[in-house]
Order: sequence, then C-alpha cells, then structure tokens
Amino acid sequence: MARSPSSSGLLPMPGSPSSSWAVYRARLTAILKSTDNAVLVAFWLFGLINNVLYVIILSAAQDLVGSDVPKGVVLLADVLPSFFTKLIAPYFIHKVPYWVRVIFFATGSSLGMLLIALTPSNKSVGFKMAGVVFASLTSGGGELSFLGLTHYYGHMSLAAWGSGTGAAGLVGAGLYATFTTWFGFSVKNSLLSSAFLPIIMLLSFFVILPRGPLREARGAKEYQTVPENDHERDDIDDIPTDNAATSLLVPETAVMTTAFSSPNGGRMTKFDMHLRRARSLFFPYMLPLLLVYVAEYTINQGVAPTLLFPLESSPFSEYRAFYPMYGFLYQLGVFISRSSIAIIRIRHLYLPSFLQIGNLVLLTLHALFFFIPSVYLVFIVIFWEGLLGGAVYVNTFAEIMENVPSSEREFSLGATSVSDSAGICIAGFVGMSIEPWLCNYQVNQGRDWCKRIKVS
Repeated sequence: MARSPSSSGLLPMPGSPSSSWAVYRARLTAILKSTDNAVLVAFWLFGLINNVLYVIILSAAQDLVGSDVPKGVVLLADVLPSFFTKLIAPYFIHKVPYWVRVIFFATGSSLGMLLIALTPSNKSVGFKMAGVVFASLTSGGGELSFLGLTHYYGHMSLAAWGSGTGAAGLVGAGLYATFTTWFGFSVKNSLLSSAFLPIIMLLSFFVILPRGPLREARGAKEYQTVPENDHERDDIDDIPTDNAATSLLVPETAVMTTAFSSPNGGRMTKFDMHLRRARSLFFPYMLPLLLVYVAEYTINQGVAPTLLFPLESSPFSEYRAFYPMYGFLYQLGVFISRSSIAIIRIRHLYLPSFLQIGNLVLLTLHALFFFIPSVYLVFIVIFWEGLLGGAVYVNTFAEIMENVPSSEREFSLGATSVSDSAGICIAGFVGMSIEPWLCNYQVNQGRDWCKRIKVS
C-alpha cells in the first residue's frame, strides 16, 4: 500500500515556511505527549555519559601522545576493544541482567579514566593507553546494551539516546577545549574530573528510568528465534498510535518479517540463527554505517591534525588549539543531526555516506596542496562532516526499529552497532599512516606547523 506524504517518515513539502514550522511543531508535540518524559531523560543521559569519556579521550589525543606519535594510536586503543566487545557480546550478553551491566560499565569507565589521568607524564604512553583500553571495553558494551534496551521502551527512547550521544560529543570536546585552551587547566585535572561522570549513568538507570517494561520482559532470558504468533510480531505497547506521532518514526506499511530455517529443513541453533540475522543486516544497515565512519574518523584522526594555518591568520595563539576546535565543531554537527531524528528522517543511507567520502577527499587534497584560503572554511567543512556522520548513525538504527520484526529487534540493534567501531578501527590504521605522511609532505613544502605542536 502506498503511503501518503504525511504518513511517511519524511516530512511533506508545505507551501510556506510558516506552514512548515507548524507541521514540525505539531508532530514533535504529538510525539512528546505520547512518551514518558522519564524515559526520554534516562536514555538521553545514557547516551551522554556512555559516550562522553570516549570523546574526551579523542579530544585529548594530541596531549596524551604528542606530535611524534600518530593520533591513530589513541583512536585504536579507544575503539579496538569496543569493536571486539560489539562483535562478540551480542551473542551472549542478553543472559546478563541490565542492572548488572550498568554497574559494571559505570565502574569500568571511571577506573579507566582514573588510570589515564593519574599516570605520571614521565611514564610510557602505554600506561595511558591501558586506561584508554579499559574505558573502551565498557563504552562498547554500554552502547550495544542501551541500544538493545530501546527495544523495550519504544522509538522515542532511540531518539533520546541518539540525541544524548550527539550531546556527548559536544559536551566532551567543548569542555576539553574550554578547560585546556581558554581556562588553562592542566590535562591531568581536566581528565580527572571526568572520571566521576559515570555516576550519572547509575542514577539514570536506578532512579529515573521506569522499570515496568523491564519487569514485563524479565522472563525472556534469551533472544527469541522466530515469533510464535501474531501477537509477538506487534510493536511494543508504548509506541505512539497517534497518526501525527507515528508518521515520523513508524511507517504504515507492515513490518518486514524474516523467518530463518536451515537448508535441510531442520532446526537451527540459536547461534546459527544470530549469524544469519547478522548477515541479513550487512548491506542495508551495516555497510553505510561502516563507510561513513571510515571516512569521518580518517579525517578526524589522520587528516585534521595537519589542517593547520599560520597563527596570524587564525583565531588561535598556538598550533595545538586547532585540533580541539575541529573536534568541537565536528561534535556540534553530530549533536544537531542525531537530535533531529524525531523531525527529519533519511532513508537512503548510502547518500550521506558517499558525501562523507567526498569530505575526506577534499580535506586530504587541501592538506597536500593548501588551496583552501581560510581556516574558517575548513571549520564549515568539519561541521558538515559532523552533520553527515550523526545523520547516518541515528537513521540506521531508526530504520532497524521500523523494518526489523519485534522478535529480532533487540539483537539487530546491538549487532549493527559493531559497524561504527569497525569503521573507526579501519580509520585508525589508515590514520596512523596518513598523518605522518601528510605532515612530512608539508614540512618538505616549507610548512612545518605540524612539527611545532608540543605535549601539554
């Protein structure tokens, strides 16, 4: 059945700006009224706290390792453990209660940041990287768990999670840039203060989040294999039924269902079932998410450290200030796009992914040939990069919420989260090679600014 414009996930094209704003406001109001505010607050804080330490670590990459060590080293230490966690954990983590996971993730994140902050500057970089690895393990497990948890709380919990993760980038990069560049705080004190942020995650889960949906699902110890009846295929009860609300996040068309069976007609094991589900997710959801993360994190960790300009033509007094500012602008774009899912939907996930690859090509060429006349134009490109990356992330999981049947959704949300970490891992290896190559090329061309960055 064809959907009318007003019932699709995309907004219609009204005749005037005033009518456009009226449509946005009416739909957003309908969605918010139909959703428990405590759920929105809890998931927003989950996204914020689970991701903010990761962002702070990447923002501090230059200060942690200096100009002689590629920032891709920090990126790999910050994402490889998360990648392996997301790759393996979806097949067994459902056996661990959510309350146990939350306590473990909060404690592990704090311990990791304390190790990074308290490692003396005369110690090997390896000690700091050990703290980064520990924080990464807990962040990866937290992301796949909270994404899976949105299955029990409805589509707007996913929107709140996405907005919170976007805010994490903005808060993390913004705070680090503000404290170290404008307020003059030491790197140690800036990192030490962030080690206590996971306490907010505990408060969000045990105090703010309504527990009713989890109590109702307590009997389900493992992922279901295939729905046993039509009732199990229904979306969870708290999805809004008002047309204005559902038109943005829930399509009228029937939810796509997929039942798997073994080639010989026998019963598959649960592990085989999960593997088949994961393969079916690759091209529609995992690949575009992978591509956009490869492109944007190659920019962030491999190219951005070399996007430098003469200090007299920039708003900065030292070369180390460029990198945190790029991180802040990128995260600002991510926050805006991840927070827009309740209003604007993007269903063609490959388009923004290919645009992101275009950003990588443009900025790499500039690092080589220095043809962009002003740093402020680079600021705009970095901001646009953040918009594209955040849009692909949140719309990928929104598509899963809409198109994957309820019995398979919790696993699918967690399993697909491996794509962003895989993309970042690839970008980390690329960045470790491309940054020193670009820097050496610039030095040979008489632009030695990348060599003037010192560890704080």
